[in-house]
Amino acid sequence: MNIMLDIAGSVIIGGLLALMLFNFNTYQTNTRYLSDTELQLQQNAKTLAEMLNYDLRKIGYNCERDSIWEETNNNRITYYADLDWDDTPDKVTYFLGDSTEAVSTNNPRDKVLYRVVNNDTTGGPTLGLTKINFLYLDEFGNQTVIHSNIRYVKAELWIESIEPVNVDYIFTYWEMTINTRNL
Repeated sequence: MNIMLDIAGSVIIGGLLALMLFNFNTYQTNTRYLSDTELQLQQNAKTLAEMLNYDLRKIGYNCERDSIWEETNNNRITYYADLDWDDTPDKVTYFLGDSTEAVSTNNPRDKVLYRVVNNDTTGGPTLGLTKINFLYLDEFGNQTVIHSNIRYVKAELWIESIEPVNVDYIFTYWEMTINTRNL
């Protein structure tokens, strides 16, 4: 009888150890997936910020001061800059498309960032961008709507993961203030 109790106890202890190892493996896999998703989210945010930074720094380059801005609202920006160094100002517009246009990701809220240069539309990447906000600041850092007073452009980006983690999409926020030398 004691042998049967010893065998039953050993089976129970062995089963508990196997269950603990299985739970540890599951936890480790989930943690690795979350970490990889967070890393991809940060890389996507950095890529979007670099794209905007590259063009927004050129606002007003080789243009007359009073003809730099065409449209300045919170979710759309249109300005002039000589992007291709041909002494002719190019008209550049950034805006977000509709969430139904981003079909390459599983996130239902992400949108395509459009860059239009001289009516040539280039749909940008769908890197999880869900919202963009442009703010226009004067020389003292105060918000302004007067085109001649704009000295800085502040871009705020809300980015979510393109794949869900469990059932939720993880989120990050990126903010940058561009000081263009041409304003």
